[in-house]
Amino acid sequence: MNPEQNPIESDVDEGGETKIWQLRLYVAGQTPKSVTAFANLKKLCEEYLHGQYRIEVIDLLQNPDLAKQDQIFAIPTLVRKLPPPIRQIIGDLSNQEKVLLGLDVTPIDP
Repeated sequence: MNPEQNPIESDVDEGGETKIWQLRLYVAGQTPKSVTAFANLKKLCEEYLHGQYRIEVIDLLQNPDLAKQDQIFAIPTLVRKLPPPIRQIIGDLSNQEKVLLGLDVTPIDP
């Protein structure tokens, strides 16, 4: 790799759009809703984003100050950081249709 090359450049397509979805899931410990939210998110990402995603789980019990940065008022909350615009979804992400709509993911019909 060229030392001057930005490693993020490989995450951008020819049009300058990001290819990697950056998702942040805010939880408060290992509550049933938090565990369910993560499992549902992982399943949706594998099914619809085909490896083109990064999930960052933030436990607000360990890092409460991080809630301010994304204005988190309820948990679990999913924040889509990239691609823009930033979007938030609150809950355990069990309603797949609602989550796909909230993330602006278009399902591909088989």
